[in-house]
Formats: sequence, structure tokens, C-alpha cells
Amino acid sequence: MDLCCRNRLYCLLDPNSHAKLNFTEFFNVIDGKLKTTKETSQGVNPSTLEKNPPVPVSTREDVDRAVQAAKKASEAWAEVPYKERQALEAKFADGIDLINEDLAVLLTKEQGKPLQLAHVEIGMAIQFLQGYSQLPDPEEVIDDRPGRRVVTRYVPLGVAVGNVPWNSAAKIGPALIAGNAFILKSSRCSSTSGNDDMGPWLTAHPGVDKISFTGSTATGKKVLKSAAGNLKRVTLELGGNDPAIVCSDVDVKDVAPKLAMAALANSAQLCIAIKRIFVPESIYDDVLETLASTVKSLPVGDSLESTTVMGPVQNHLQFDRVKSLLADIQSHGLKLAAGSTSPSDAGKGYFITPTVVDNPPDASRIVVEEPFGMFLFRFSDMTITLLGPVFPILKWKDEDEVLRRANGNPMPRFGPQTWRSQRG
Repeated sequence: MDLCCRNRLYCLLDPNSHAKLNFTEFFNVIDGKLKTTKETSQGVNPSTLEKNPPVPVSTREDVDRAVQAAKKASEAWAEVPYKERQALEAKFADGIDLINEDLAVLLTKEQGKPLQLAHVEIGMAIQFLQGYSQLPDPEEVIDDRPGRRVVTRYVPLGVAVGNVPWNSAAKIGPALIAGNAFILKSSRCSSTSGNDDMGPWLTAHPGVDKISFTGSTATGKKVLKSAAGNLKRVTLELGGNDPAIVCSDVDVKDVAPKLAMAALANSAQLCIAIKRIFVPESIYDDVLETLASTVKSLPVGDSLESTTVMGPVQNHLQFDRVKSLLADIQSHGLKLAAGSTSPSDAGKGYFITPTVVDNPPDASRIVVEEPFGMFLFRFSDMTITLLGPVFPILKWKDEDEVLRRANGNPMPRFGPQTWRSQRG
């Protein structure tokens, strides 16, 4: 279910209405109307643990109403000429741009990401919408002769559901430009998430034609199984344990800081963040020293502060899970090149000191786990991945060995990387 501020989302299409938006009251938006619910929930600012505004907790009846409304709207929206859909999507981007500062602050309070990264995310959302609004509507003529013309074109599917992560969601634009109605189900880790049951309800709902899910591999399997009952189309963007292999010809001073940020951006809470760094023995010590120095220099603190580079992890379950990993590192006597096995003292929020583990065994938890484990919530045994700013750096001797080790982890590899001075 989409959630919106006091005024309807449509006000984003009106350049004069952005001042009316209220970022302290939130509602479900169903059939173009703002709806309250009997129950509400409140998340917290991960930096300060102060409560964020209350948001609706949706029921199964809310889900049914949303699907029914979307089904009706999809028929009308599909008939809107493609050029008009393009123009409206471009206006949507302009409307978001008008309130980008308010949205960035809201993201930071809800997610804990540094304000500068929140601005980047809003900017990316605007760019995505602008890009989608310029996509052509391709048609291919397969056969064209007297009495016979065969053309292939893309047609709307109907009702699409986006089950999005809390970190950098990007699903609305392509669904709308393609002529579909869209139901947004935000992450349970965001304060606008509502009830844990909503994901399963929407995934199994017979009125939904398309599911797009971003999350853990384990949850993706459950989504695919649930959607199979109605033969829905499904797109899955799943996590994994991504390695980076560094080659011996790199410029250490140039590459090591980039590796650190590739592993730690947004407190390592990115699906494409590096989780394991493999470095050849010949340059291992130099890379480790330079990388550790970079990590130690990163300012950790309240994400609304302009100097903050590393904010907190997003929620208390994530925080507890990363602490348990740090305790495991300590109990096994693993060596740290940077960081600590104790939580950061940067504030009273969910802060973890960025930590680099020096050449741990391949069988250790820090190397093996889909980064830093999972916790349970309602979808039978549905799970979501937890991330945190702790990663290992590992030595390698020859290419066959490092490829075997990098590919030996049973978890998928969503964004593996190779670092070298030249292509080839």
C-alpha cells in the first residue's frame, strides 16, 4: 500500500502545491484517497532513537481494497497514450525535485543514512524518473505485406506490486510508464512499512499480475513459491556474499580507499557492497595498512550532521545481529586491522565502528555468512538479509585458488568485482 503525507501524491504534479505537504502525518493512499487505520506503528531515528511520526498498520481488508482500486485504475491508465504517460512521469520527477530537501531529511531520520547520501538517493530517483519518461515505446514489424501485418509491442500487465527494500527503492517509474497500476509495499524496516503480513498477502493475491521483489535469497524463494499459485510474473533482485578480487598490478594508494568505500558505503547496507576482499600476498600488507587507515578516518555519527560519513545501522535487530558477529570475532581471537568488537560510542543510536578483520579463516562466520545473517518475520519462515560495516580482507597466492575461494561460498554473488590496473 502506498503511504503519503497529508496531501495526495498527485500534488507533486502541481509546482504550486509543494508547500502544503506535511511530513509529520502519514496515511495509506487507496483509490486516490487518504485512509487512516485503527492501528499505527512508530519507527525510530536510528541515530538518536527518537520516535518518528506514527504510520498506518494495514489490514487484509486494506490490501483487498487497494488491489480492487488498482485493478480498476489499471484499465484506464493503460489507455492513456504513451506520450501522455511520459509527460506525467516527467512532471512527477519535477515534483519530487521541489521537495528534495524535505525528503532527504525524512529519509535520514527513517533510515539513518548520512544526509549527503539521502540527497544522492533523491537525486537518483529524480534521474530515474526523468530517464524512464524518455524511454521509447518500441514496436517491431515482423511481417508487412498485402493483407497481413504482424507487429510486436509491449503491453501493460495490469496490477504490479513493488516489494521494496528500505535502502534505495526504485520501482515506481518503470511500472507506471509501461501502463500498469502500481501498489507500493515498503520495507518492514522503514517506519512507513505497516504490518509484516502485507508482503505475503500481496504476493498471493489473485488480483495482482506482477511482483517485483528486492531482498534476501531466502525470501525470494518464498515469494516465487507464493506467486506460483496464480502464475504471476515475478522479478527477483536478491542479495548474496559478494567478493572483490584485487590483482597485484593495482596502485595501492588509489585502490585501497575505493575498496573501503565499496565495502562501507551506507554503513555497508547495500546489496552490491563488497563483503569479502581478496588481496595477493605480494601487496597484502600495503593494501591492509592503507585500507585500515582509510576506515579509521571515517567520521561516524548522527546522520543529520554534515560531516558524518558513517551513520548507524538501520534497526535494532540489525544492530543486535552485527554485535553478535563482533562477539564471534572476539571469541575466536580473530585479528582486527581497524575497528573494534564493541559498539561505537558515537551516540546512543545503532552505531557500529567500521571494522576490518585481518585474514580470518575461510570457514569463519565473517567470511561465510550472507552478510551478517538474517532474522525472521511473518512469511512462514520468511527472512531478510542484515548488513553491517564489518568485513574481512583475505590473502591469496594464485588465480586458481582465489577463484575457487571466491566462488566457493554457497550464497549468490550479486555484485562481484575485480580490481586491476588494466583491462584484459
